[in-house]
Parts: sequence; C-alpha cells; structure tokens
Amino acid sequence: MIPQRLGFVSAHIAAFLFGLTGVLGALIHGTPVIITFGRAFFAILALGAAAFLLRISLAKNINFNTLKTIFSAGLALAIHWFTFFIAIKTGGVAVATLGFASFPAFITLLEYIFLKESIGKREWFLLFLVLFGLVLVTPSADPASASTAGLIWGVISGFAFAVLAVMNRKNAVHLAPVQLAFWQNLVVAALTLPFIFSDIGHLAPRDYFWIAILGIFCTALSHYLFVFSLRSLTARTTGLIIALEPVYAIVVAWIIFAEEPTLRMIIGGILIITAAVFPKKT
Repeated sequence: MIPQRLGFVSAHIAAFLFGLTGVLGALIHGTPVIITFGRAFFAILALGAAAFLLRISLAKNINFNTLKTIFSAGLALAIHWFTFFIAIKTGGVAVATLGFASFPAFITLLEYIFLKESIGKREWFLLFLVLFGLVLVTPSADPASASTAGLIWGVISGFAFAVLAVMNRKNAVHLAPVQLAFWQNLVVAALTLPFIFSDIGHLAPRDYFWIAILGIFCTALSHYLFVFSLRSLTARTTGLIIALEPVYAIVVAWIIFAEEPTLRMIIGGILIITAAVFPKKT
C-alpha cells in the first residue's frame, strides 16, 4: 500500500507541473502549433520509455474500434492544447488559465446533453458561479482587446478539454493509462506535424529545451504522478488538489512575468476554482 502522504505529494507535484504548462507556453518563442507538436513529440518519447521500463505493451488491446476512439480523443486533445497556447500568447498566463478552469461547467452541460444526466440546483448554482467568475476575470469589456481574446481562447480550450473528458468516459477503452496517453499524444503529433515546417527554423536552442521540459515533465511525468496518486487517494481528493493548477500557474507567472492579478481577477478566480472543487451531488 502506497503511503497517503506520498499520494498527496505526488498529486501536488502533478498540479504544479500542470500549472507550469502555461508558464512554459509563454517562455517558448514559437507558434501555438509548434509548441503543441513539440509537447506531444517529447511526451511520446517519455511515455514510450516508461512503457518499456514498466513492461507495458503499447499494442495490447489495440484494434479498429479503439483506434477510432483514440483518434477522436487525440483530436480533442490537440484542439485543447492548441487553443490553450493561443490563449497564453494572446492574453497571458493568468487569464488563459482561469478561462481554461471553466471546464467543469462544460463537463456538466455535456453530460446533461449527451449522457442524459440530470442537472440539479447545486449544479446550476455552480454553473452560475463559473459564469459570474468569468465576467469578473474579463479584463476589458472590449472583445477586441488582447486580454479578452485570451480569455475567450482559454474558455474554448476548457470546452475542448471537457469534450475530451466526456468522450473518454463515454467511449472507455481497456488500455493502461501510459498506453492511452502514448497513443493520444501520437495522434496530436500526427495532426500538427504538417503545420510546423514553416516555423521550426525560428526556434532558438532554449526553446527546444523548454519544449522538452513541457513534453517530458508537464505532460508525461505529470500524468504518471496523477495516476500514481490515485493509488492511495480517492479520485475526489486528487481532483481537489489538481484543481489548484490555476493557483500554481498564477503565482509562478506573477513571480516570473510580473503578471500581478487584479482584485477582480482574484475574486473571479476564487469563484471558478470553487465551482471546480465543489462536490458533485450524486
């Protein structure tokens, strides 16, 4: 049995690494599509190595039906990452991350629409919290402003992630987490590969380094730590910790880029994160 304390530490490191994604996206001087490809490429290398060391067969249970599911999920993942990095480049780390943090509200709506799950008063209240939080987080009433555009892209990224989450739930496949992550990242890399050649020569050596960190640590390692923490913690507890991702992202961006959040942004962020961690009534 894995000690619970080790599970807590693993979950918090995973949340920190997830939050670091936006910071690295801002540090890398590359287009969103090349960052998305690089993240997937290095994640593939790390996950492939992990599968070899853990003696996990990447081809086990792979058939036409699972490939269809993996492709659909990989497409949603590619859209999620691509739009998130657009949000980072457009509006900054804090705004983009808080926009993405609205994804639990979209999961609730998508489950209602596609899985026919009822929405109670509590869920409607949480949806209202997210909506009101986004209004407070919005830096400007002008939709043409860079910050507002970044928030919109962040929300779109959150919606794509919600589609991915619901898709994985509805079309569950019997694959190991490392195996599933490997194939989904392979789809992301394949989808973005044709669009990187015009920009790849513009990357500096340090950009390759940060992309490698993004793919290996913020994708492959963070995913493994998240799954590892579930061995000693409940999904609910782990989810509460992972929901702290925007907090880590905003604090690091504040330190590195001097992106000091306004009082309105802090209050809006608290509302959005509260909706993310609030227990769902069953």
